[in-house]
Amino acid sequence: MDPPMGGSMVGWALRVSGAELSSVLPRRWAHSKGVARRAAGLGQILGGDFGLLAAAAALHDVGYAPRLAVTGFHPLDGARFLRDVHGADERLVRLVANHSFALLEAEERGLSEVLEAEFPLLEELMLVDALVYCDMTTTPDGGQTTAEARVTEIVGRYGADSVVGRFIRRAAPEIFAAVGRVEAALAVQPK
Repeated sequence: MDPPMGGSMVGWALRVSGAELSSVLPRRWAHSKGVARRAAGLGQILGGDFGLLAAAAALHDVGYAPRLAVTGFHPLDGARFLRDVHGADERLVRLVANHSFALLEAEERGLSEVLEAEFPLLEELMLVDALVYCDMTTTPDGGQTTAEARVTEIVGRYGADSVVGRFIRRAAPEIFAAVGRVEAALAVQPK
């Protein structure tokens, strides 16, 4: 499945994500669809980057698919899959690789140099923040939640002393700040 050009990127992203997650990780697929739905509400603050955000939202957890889990670090595994197998847009791949402050988790896993070398963080702060917002305000089942409740849920699911638990507690201030910036941008948009 080759990556599309232009407006069909979101449909392609949903097809790729669904093919990898829907049957083997249905809850992860439900979350990914929910994150993509959250992205739909951010068009007014992202303008021309809206399709890129929606595609990244649909694909952000594709690296959890068992057949793609090479390193066990889903942002890296997903980004490599999108780059190597699909030749996906570089910005899309970099968003997936760095979603929700993945570099902090990469540090916990001893993979930060690899992640930074292969997939440098985009400098487009609102786009990066928007993906954090979508991911961190969506429950594992695809519903809406607050960033605070989501962080608490993640710590509870993985355990405070796990790699993910340590990472998410460390990333929480950054997550809350990113969500706050997106909410502030949304608040000044005309209704």
